[in-house]
Amino acid sequence: MKHYDLIIIGGGGGTKLRPAADLGKSVAIIEKEDLGGTCLNRGCIPSKMLIYPADLKTHWQEDHDKFFMSDSGKIKLDWEKLVARTTETIQNESASIKPGYEAHKHIDFYHGHARFIEGKVIEVNGEKLTADKIFVATGTRPAMPHIPGLKGTPYMTSREALRNTKQPEKMIIIGGGYIAVELGHFYGAMGTAVDFVVRSGMISAEDIDIREKFEQNFSSRYNVRLETDTKKIEFKDNTFYVTVSDCEGNMTVLEADALLVATGVTPNTDDLGLKNTQVEACEKGWVKVDENLETAEPGVYALGDIINQYLFRHSVNFEGEYLYAQHYGGADKAPIAYPPMPHAIFTYPQIAGVGVTEDLLLAEGKIEGQDYLVAWQDYKATAMGMAMRPEVGGVKLIADVKTRKLIGAHMIGEKSSDMIHMLIAYMR
Repeated sequence: MKHYDLIIIGGGGGTKLRPAADLGKSVAIIEKEDLGGTCLNRGCIPSKMLIYPADLKTHWQEDHDKFFMSDSGKIKLDWEKLVARTTETIQNESASIKPGYEAHKHIDFYHGHARFIEGKVIEVNGEKLTADKIFVATGTRPAMPHIPGLKGTPYMTSREALRNTKQPEKMIIIGGGYIAVELGHFYGAMGTAVDFVVRSGMISAEDIDIREKFEQNFSSRYNVRLETDTKKIEFKDNTFYVTVSDCEGNMTVLEADALLVATGVTPNTDDLGLKNTQVEACEKGWVKVDENLETAEPGVYALGDIINQYLFRHSVNFEGEYLYAQHYGGADKAPIAYPPMPHAIFTYPQIAGVGVTEDLLLAEGKIEGQDYLVAWQDYKATAMGMAMRPEVGGVKLIADVKTRKLIGAHMIGEKSSDMIHMLIAYMR
């Protein structure tokens, strides 16, 4: 059985611990798919490569009538070329990682599925490995809802939607979270007729004012069915037939040549053999860790999406850097302390936020004017807004009354993902 100083399971954010090899530590990295994790291969990066041209097209169509007299306001996109370029770029980026591991004398890379067979013993490709410390960062995958008729149909998840070489004429999207609205924006902006089926409301984790403004604007451009359940799915003659029921019980059958299911994610922990260890996980598979990110199995740590703290690449990077500093970087021993964790949704209109929402404060019984203050500024009431003439856009700031500190900031509109950085700095 091979022994290492540390084993990293997952070739994405967990590799923030890889620099331990530069200190002479023996490191094993295990990944069953492509190196780079969800962000590089199936998430942040390919989605932005597709969404950016969708933004450009949307901007041109919206701004054309405001500023230009020409009547040739239509833009045509080479769909296959865009998707092919995105896929090729991502594959090349992923493939460029492995040679660096192979060239490092202190790193062994295993391309295979890791499974615990006992406490700190892992089996991969028929070999048994152990280590002083094991770091598990296996991420998540799309969660599949239990909808009659769905199984066996050629539906897409985000994985397939990002590499779909044929543009659908019509698409039904089940879900209203950030994956649904990002990919729905891409397909819709490029000319696919998009129909959203949303069980409750859209982007439900956002601040109430942002949600309301987004739903109003997004619904003006796409067919959005809120408070609607999906009852049944059929696929015949290359067509999806999706039966839905609204909040009043009215049944409708939607038709499309493509179906995207974006109803959340589930952790990649069900096939890790955790039952052979002391590692504890909740019923849904999220791994339980203490304030030092250690599991109930001594010497086994978990980070990233599987601990269900924040499901962002920048959060697993933060956790990986914390673990590296604690175990190999000489930092004083201390529990992890998360800073205000920002996020952005690259849909249209764009959204960004950091800190508490007003929904959370209201749920805690806080009272505006006594415990916290809210300020709202429309884009259009600013000098740049007068120039841009945006259809929607605004900034919401939430401050603590007693300390006068900024505790929440939420934006909707162009450049939100850029401008939020100024407010992150103020909060820090």
